[in-house]
Amino acid sequence: MTQSSNTATAPRGFRNIGQHGIMAQANHDEAAREDFIAAMYYHVQSEVFPGNKIAYETRVLPRFAKTNKPPPRTRHEIRREMEREPAFQWWSSLRRTTQEMKQATGEELVARQIPELLKKSKVHGKTKGSLKLDPSLAIPRYLSKVDFHCQPGGYFSERTKDDITPAAIYDPGVYVLTKGFMGPYCEAAGATAINYLGREFPGFRPRKILDMGCSVGHSTLPYCDAFPEAEVHAIDASAPMVRYAHARAESMGRTVHFSQQNAEFTDFPDKSFDLVLSHIVLHETSRTALANIVKECKRLLRPGGMMLHLEQRQHYGMDAFEQFYYDWDTLNNNEPFWGTLHDMNLADVAVAAGFERGKVIETLQPNVVAADMLDTLIGEGQDFKRTALWFVFGARV
Repeated sequence: MTQSSNTATAPRGFRNIGQHGIMAQANHDEAAREDFIAAMYYHVQSEVFPGNKIAYETRVLPRFAKTNKPPPRTRHEIRREMEREPAFQWWSSLRRTTQEMKQATGEELVARQIPELLKKSKVHGKTKGSLKLDPSLAIPRYLSKVDFHCQPGGYFSERTKDDITPAAIYDPGVYVLTKGFMGPYCEAAGATAINYLGREFPGFRPRKILDMGCSVGHSTLPYCDAFPEAEVHAIDASAPMVRYAHARAESMGRTVHFSQQNAEFTDFPDKSFDLVLSHIVLHETSRTALANIVKECKRLLRPGGMMLHLEQRQHYGMDAFEQFYYDWDTLNNNEPFWGTLHDMNLADVAVAAGFERGKVIETLQPNVVAADMLDTLIGEGQDFKRTALWFVFGARV
């Protein structure tokens, strides 16, 4: 089922994805499958999901009332009860299956084009930016042992010399999973951070910027446009990701200096940057890694500089049922640190890293790309949705 890109109540069609010089090209049938998956995911989240709340209120809570037992108080207690409910089993199975369908379709799309994509990834002649790889880099276990988002082989597997396959699958997959609501180039997180900086810190003009965990550069490139005089750097532990990100940026005429590095311990000198960011990265780390990353941000920032990390909402202010829904990814989408991160007091993490508590930033910010479409979604739980809000965690030096 292909949805029109002009309606605000349906996913944007796959043909509306932002094109660049290294993207795998879909034929008619592949684009149709991608549209079906986006529409299916949209349906599961907007139409099937509400059945969970109905089951909880009409079956689970009355069960406790009959036995005079106190109702579930935590998301973990709710989960134990809801896992017995057909409504939850049905929704959870459909959501996981749709995710796996997306990955399988992306794999097929890319596999038939690998030789051509590898040629395109070779940036020849004079380049605007740069690429630095580190074959000796030890990939942290919290990254190497998990196939995040159910992508087979994760983000680090290399099937051939100078491979970009994981990145080529990931790039259009984000557009499909978020149904086009993060913008044609999936730039919503970066655009939202830039919008926040412009509104809250209008005089802040960073001269040097670092994007940590950049993957294919979806969120990186908006900073090139917003701060054209700044030197933009981006790092990721995955060689396929930064290879692809570099070729993508060059094909789009943006100047970014990519390097393969662990965000916990970079090779940049002290006080190198005015702005250090990440976008939907922290939940893919660990408790120890998170503390190290925030300490590294502090080390890298110049006086007057700023750290910003965009994530999905913390559990602050959520009731137990909403936390239960929100925590689905921890157990079902290969995101083992998801629930732990969203329970943490991140202000304490920043203070432990050396930031002043009075300069810590924790705010919810409106998504500035396709927010009108995001707000039309039904239900409580669409990723990157709720009321189209992002959680922004950071600190000023």
